Amino acid sequence: MGFNKAAREAFVQGVAPVQLEARISKGERAYKHQFSNPFNSGFRIKAYAGQQLSRNDTISIGAVVLANETLVRRLVVLGFDTLEVHSDVGSHGCRWQLHDYIMIGQGG
Repeated sequence: MGFNKAAREAFVQGVAPVQLEARISKGERAYKHQFSNPFNSGFRIKAYAGQQLSRNDTISIGAVVLANETLVRRLVVLGFDTLEVHSDVGSHGCRWQLHDYIMIGQGG
């Protein structure tokens, strides 16, 4: 199941408090790795909350994604190097280097 479809279903069922939607972005140049897409390597999640999310809320959304090592590994092999989380209102967000969350060589 795709991320956007699963996110919509989680919202409809009341599991997620806001609707999330993923898109591709340019990513952060400093986060590039050997599998990075040369043009668009960011995985951007937009939270449709109708208001600017607090920094803690944005970090919480990112933490849920980053806690799923299988998802993070899949994103890395698909060419993504950056996770970005933003709300639908305002211009602030958070970003993480995906490579830091895949536990290479640690049996994970």
